[in-house]
Amino acid sequence: MSRQPVIIVDADAIIGQTDAKDPHHQKSMEISQKLLELKAQVLYPVTAILEANAHMQRVLHSTADAYEVAQMMTDSAFTVVEVSKQTLTKALKYFNPTTSKKNTLFDCVVAAIAEEHEADAIFSFDQFYTKKGFTLAEKL
Repeated sequence: MSRQPVIIVDADAIIGQTDAKDPHHQKSMEISQKLLELKAQVLYPVTAILEANAHMQRVLHSTADAYEVAQMMTDSAFTVVEVSKQTLTKALKYFNPTTSKKNTLFDCVVAAIAEEHEADAIFSFDQFYTKKGFTLAEKL
């Protein structure tokens, strides 16, 4: 890769990075380090931030962590990608009425943003993305 690699971050990676008890925590930290070494352009869809935030509050029972992550994402060091109607429309091609309940519209928005930004990989542990033709960041 001669250009700076573009990586889209999914909610499970955000949770993995912030929750030391998460089963993906160690791997998330290793991937994060690798992305720093590659000087990757890391993009955070606002929907992934919101999904991770809701998980932290509802499942992990940590409003404080959820608040800290939300506040951290407003820092200029993080590139947050907004979701337009066009992105939502594009996401629908990855979503259908018979899809698994694990593969949510949130995932489809991440895929649409990866497509829009011609991403090199998605930072996630969800095989949904590989099934849709995307590379996971751990494969870089």
